[in-house]
Amino acid sequence: MADTIVEQLARFTTGSNYDTLPPEAVDEAKRLLLDAMGCALGAVDEPKGKIGIQYGKLTGGTDGDATIIGTDDRVSIFGASFANGELINALDFDAVLPPGHVSPYVLPTTMAVAESRGRSGREVLAAVALSHEMSYRFYKSMDYLRDVQNDSMDLSPVIGYSVTVFGGTAAAGKLVGQSTETLANALGIAAATAPVNAMRPWIKHAPSSTLKYLLAGTLTQASLTAVFMAELGHTGDLQILDDAEVGFRRYIGTRRWEPQNLTDALGTEWRFLAEQSYKPYPHCRILHAPLHALTEIVETNDIRPEEIDAIRCWGEAAVMHPLWQSRVIEKTHDAQFDIAHGLSVGAHRVTPSRAWHAPELVFSESVLGLMDKVTFAPHPDYFKALSAHPSARPTKVEVDARGTTFVAERTYPKGSPSPDPSTRMTTDELVDKFRVNAREVLSENRIDQVVETVLGVDKVDDFGTVMRLLAPNSAPA
Repeated sequence: MADTIVEQLARFTTGSNYDTLPPEAVDEAKRLLLDAMGCALGAVDEPKGKIGIQYGKLTGGTDGDATIIGTDDRVSIFGASFANGELINALDFDAVLPPGHVSPYVLPTTMAVAESRGRSGREVLAAVALSHEMSYRFYKSMDYLRDVQNDSMDLSPVIGYSVTVFGGTAAAGKLVGQSTETLANALGIAAATAPVNAMRPWIKHAPSSTLKYLLAGTLTQASLTAVFMAELGHTGDLQILDDAEVGFRRYIGTRRWEPQNLTDALGTEWRFLAEQSYKPYPHCRILHAPLHALTEIVETNDIRPEEIDAIRCWGEAAVMHPLWQSRVIEKTHDAQFDIAHGLSVGAHRVTPSRAWHAPELVFSESVLGLMDKVTFAPHPDYFKALSAHPSARPTKVEVDARGTTFVAERTYPKGSPSPDPSTRMTTDELVDKFRVNAREVLSENRIDQVVETVLGVDKVDDFGTVMRLLAPNSAPA
């Protein structure tokens, strides 16, 4: 009898190791780790980050063996995973991979279990790569935020990132040391206990909830619960991905279900690399191409916010919903998604960092006043460009200032792999981003040590020494 999809995913997980990874997957896994750590460090004093830390300590105890990033707190793997997931995602600065966000859901369990079990850097890199690969393959099998039909957006009534539970479970189960059989049961349990896909109402109802598209901490808890329920003897439904009528497909509400994409060339082709993107701005990814174009205009021409009479933007057609179009800024969280507010902040030429979410900037008269001068519409070439390349986000920005109209255009946003090599964020650029995020939490010497250690993590015997470098007052490893 042929293996079920769950069993094939389990076999892929146990069969993947550092030696089976192509060099580019090893490098990407290092970059993902560094970027996520920096995003977490930048969020330790942000409302969502602070709540995540508090809840992680509440549920994780005070005598654990896993580090909450940016603090000197060591709690249980459950508490640390919850807190670190919320921290990574708090600024909306974290890496992007279809189905949208992956890192804040799969990396926290990887970090916590690896630290707790003293796993090597090589084992961690394999877990990072396989968890992102698995998550990306689910995206290729289901409805997506940017689905198009007849030159118009075809937004499913049910969307979200719940499918990342498989990658998070697989990574944690592998680092625990589970057999293929046990891991298959863990994946089956994960499917039956994953959070709901609640992104659609979040997009429609403004102002949006601060839980975002999926509470990262909850997803990490589901992954760890699945792993340890299987470890303790529970069994999962091994047919849950094969049954399109009543199985997992129904749980997540997807209209499209192409499960062959989950297993085709699995383990021999690492497909997530083609769409793994990073964020140069702490704002929803939809605004990154416009922000890059706007930055070119205001910096090249040294334009001050008070000189601007109008900002006109043509960009993504997928964002004509209350989440992005609302101009009600009640919390700093709202500023992460509001198009008009984001362009207004971008025109103020503040270094992309946690400073973008400082209340004194978010609610300043200058920023709120400039919002009223911003207009947005879908770019006329959006559907044609998106059909030609998945990274395409055609953008045009016009700025009226000093009696002149300044114009800049983009086809691909900075941070994404594309036919334009300059759009990919280099490792040096990601290191610079990490330094900006970490500088208010770690000393310069410690920042240097983290960068060197993470980029050379394949030489580390105990990943716990890496995590403890992220605790400000811990002794250097």
